[in-house]
Amino acid sequence: METNAQHSAHITGAEILVRCLAEEGVEHVFGYPGGAVLYIYDEIFKQKKFQHILVRHEQAAVHAADAYSRSTPDKIGVCLVTSGPGVTNAVTGIATAYMDSIPMVIISGQVPSHAIGQDAFQECDTVGITRPCVKHNFLVKDVNDLALTIKKAFFIAKSGRPGPVLVDIPKDITMHTAKWNYPQTLDMRSYRPVEKGHLGQIKKAVALLLGAERPMIYTGGGVILANAHQEIRQLVDLLGYPCTNTLMGLGGYKATDPKFVGMLGMHGTYEANLAMQNCDVLLAVGARFDDRVIGNPRDFASRPRKIIHIDIDPSSISKRVKVDIPIVGDLKAVLSDLISQVQASETRVDQKKLAPWWSQINEWRKRNCMAYPNSTDKIKPQFVIQKLWEITQGDAFITSDVGQHQMWAAQYYLFDKPRRWINSGGLGTMGVGLPYAMGVEMANPGAQVACITGEGSIQMCIQELSTCKQYNLSPKIICLNNGYLGMVRQWQELDYGGRYSNSYMESLPDFVKLTEAYGHVGIRVEKPNDVEEALKEAFNKHKHRTVFLDFLTDPTENVWPMVKAGKGLSEMLLGSEEL
Repeated sequence: METNAQHSAHITGAEILVRCLAEEGVEHVFGYPGGAVLYIYDEIFKQKKFQHILVRHEQAAVHAADAYSRSTPDKIGVCLVTSGPGVTNAVTGIATAYMDSIPMVIISGQVPSHAIGQDAFQECDTVGITRPCVKHNFLVKDVNDLALTIKKAFFIAKSGRPGPVLVDIPKDITMHTAKWNYPQTLDMRSYRPVEKGHLGQIKKAVALLLGAERPMIYTGGGVILANAHQEIRQLVDLLGYPCTNTLMGLGGYKATDPKFVGMLGMHGTYEANLAMQNCDVLLAVGARFDDRVIGNPRDFASRPRKIIHIDIDPSSISKRVKVDIPIVGDLKAVLSDLISQVQASETRVDQKKLAPWWSQINEWRKRNCMAYPNSTDKIKPQFVIQKLWEITQGDAFITSDVGQHQMWAAQYYLFDKPRRWINSGGLGTMGVGLPYAMGVEMANPGAQVACITGEGSIQMCIQELSTCKQYNLSPKIICLNNGYLGMVRQWQELDYGGRYSNSYMESLPDFVKLTEAYGHVGIRVEKPNDVEEALKEAFNKHKHRTVFLDFLTDPTENVWPMVKAGKGLSEMLLGSEEL
């Protein structure tokens, strides 16, 4: 317990920072040391409130902190990097979190204050470089402002539309001393996100929803971030309307429920895309109508429909698609009010009027757009994901890199819970899968974690196998190895006359030997009949070990369905026969 004398004592900026992190309940900091942050690392060495995780590359530190936030409803990922190349290495991870609105705090070292702007050793304009890809950033110029700045950083990162916040701290600030005083409350006049939705707008939305004949509920990553999945489930079940999730929204509504029509968008289901295109009333919740979801906005607008859009960020509303009833507010609060108004309304959903719509959706479902030709000699990547879902009983945390394997994971692993699907949606960053798995496991000790990746993506941060060894982490790496940069190859096949320019991966390492060199378990799988046993061995026999499963998959397999760039949702291709 601190005495008054301790409270009023002057301590260094480095110690202030470390105490601030402890006050915020931080349990893990992902980072990599360097000259500008050595005073901070010295204070980390002296304390026992949180654990520092030493990564092998700053990019992995930010990705791991990002996944730490994504996989938990109440924890904020924190990473610590040095000045110059430490920061520039972190920028990809920061931009990745920014595009998906992930709350995170990045602490970066900076050259001493007097050297800023002098092209000092390992200097870069951190505030300028990161400004376009953070929610906010700070340069601390006075040690007396440090504690308040850290408080603001955590508050801004997790409130409103979440996002990464960077605090740049010059080395001399970490040496200077100030009184320890961490504010317990915070009032920022210039930053007050709206929480409650406008009741009049909510009542209009309810009237429109209850009068719909072809309704559709479309939810995005905002539902996950706002922890509003229970409210979405209650609303969908109350109305009995079809529901679709975006790539970032998977798990917001149960994938195994018949009212779920699948993911929509570029690689969404036939029924989800056609229902989205042909509905008469659309309720959009925490989604942004991005290019991978609705395709061509002009084509989407060609079908008359009324749109209700709920979002915490007013700038996301009517940005790409004009909406009829905008509602700005915290999704959890707005959905609670919406549910109350539906329950209080004298109007009830007319199931007879709704029946033809469900009949049409079920007709679309008969196309069975997720069917794929099975094989007894070549491993189909979809089959691996389906078996993974069966063996983990749909309960694992699934991290993914970016490419074909990402889409197959989204399509064939049925997510019934939120925050189990951890992937880079907006920026599409290769290399995130393994560091994401590290962050997830640190935040959720004892949980089953599988990283779905490809032989291209995994090599971007493969050095983090060393981090997994140091901290006894045990993710199961599911490598769908087809010898190609698969999504690039697919586009080259469809749009570039089969000219596979630099998309074939030659000189691949022996992943089994490489994994073993890092001290882990490596398994190569070449036949479909061996897939299930290999997965069982990884998850049961080697439960507490990192396991790299190298599945040699069919190199000709493409991701279907597909809406080509610039096309509308009704112009989707279900297979190569439609080209």
